[in-house]
Amino acid sequence: MTRPPTAAQRRVIEAADPGTGRLRGTEAQLAALVKRGLAFRHPRPPHDHFLTPAGHRIRQAPATGAAEAPPAPAPAREDDGVFAARVGGADEPPVTGPDRLREVRGAWAGLLELRRMTRPDGATDRLCGWERAHLVRAAALALEAAGHRPADAAGDGYRVRATPQPEAVAVYAPDAGALRAAAATLEAAGWQAGEYTEPRTRVRYLLASPRKV
Repeated sequence: MTRPPTAAQRRVIEAADPGTGRLRGTEAQLAALVKRGLAFRHPRPPHDHFLTPAGHRIRQAPATGAAEAPPAPAPAREDDGVFAARVGGADEPPVTGPDRLREVRGAWAGLLELRRMTRPDGATDRLCGWERAHLVRAAALALEAAGHRPADAAGDGYRVRATPQPEAVAVYAPDAGALRAAAATLEAAGWQAGEYTEPRTRVRYLLASPRKV
């Protein structure tokens, strides 16, 4: 489990610019936040530091006392501490409700900001480098943030899976309408998606990849 930020780190996070996520602090403080996946250093001069989606999530979460236990079950996270949307499947905890919705929307807003800050033209309509390195998680976040329901033990909802094809994920949905809705959401979020049929099972699915232009 990822340790929560220290009090000093939280103060730096909470003082971030509300519009851009730009951070101010000592070099040691900023480096510590980068190491924990809560901030990134902009590649262009003056190399300012900005919140990652995980940092935005912490900034938007209500403050809690140090002795307060975290809610359970907790949303899935990777070892780098970055928020992970649900990819769909019976092995995922059934995290629902307003807290989950707030967290997902905060993560999506932070990801759009990450797109803007890491592109020379400031565009947010195409995937950033982090998304291209985490395609399954990125597609799942776009779907969950738009209100699509991830698959549960009963099988209802979307499922996002990796594929052997470079820079592509497979998205499954319970029916044709849900599959078309998922395609529309992904295309609006910077992906290109097409419907295909598995030769053996005849199951329809989306093959989605980052839009080039």
